[in-house]
Amino acid sequence: MRWFWIDRFVEFESGKQAKAVKNVTLAEEHLHDHFPGFPVMPASLMLEGMAQTGGILLGETHGFEHIVILAKVPKIVFHGWVEPGETIVYTAKLIDAREEGGSVECVAHVGERLVAEAEIVFVHLDQSDPELGKVDQKNFVFSTGLLSVLDVGRTAPPAEDSKEGA
Repeated sequence: MRWFWIDRFVEFESGKQAKAVKNVTLAEEHLHDHFPGFPVMPASLMLEGMAQTGGILLGETHGFEHIVILAKVPKIVFHGWVEPGETIVYTAKLIDAREEGGSVECVAHVGERLVAEAEIVFVHLDQSDPELGKVDQKNFVFSTGLLSVLDVGRTAPPAEDSKEGA
């Protein structure tokens, strides 16, 4: 099963920064157990939302030629929690982009309140590597199949008028 921890991008500046939002609702099953009587978004899932925002930013920089994998999180600080009904805004800034991977700095806000900040390092896997065929890729988030998330914030081109039977 694939999990997306961002709902849509609200800003995307190729090779520089991206801003994505996540609406936290009680419809999300994990909130019923974390914590009973005091539901809050798990910190690990906020980290995943930051990683998805930054990983897509990095992947798009190279035209999604590589599969982008989270390699390490050298720094992460959580400043607060997020409750159902709140919207998390993830802002990722591309710090480094190379053939072998890259890194981002990411912050998470609810309104003006800073709830988390992280530095995230990614590596690239070459899609033509024969060893990669042995890996179950259905759970990779940062692949070309995720490009539709970027389309959500774009305006559709105007439809041509159809004059059937005229």
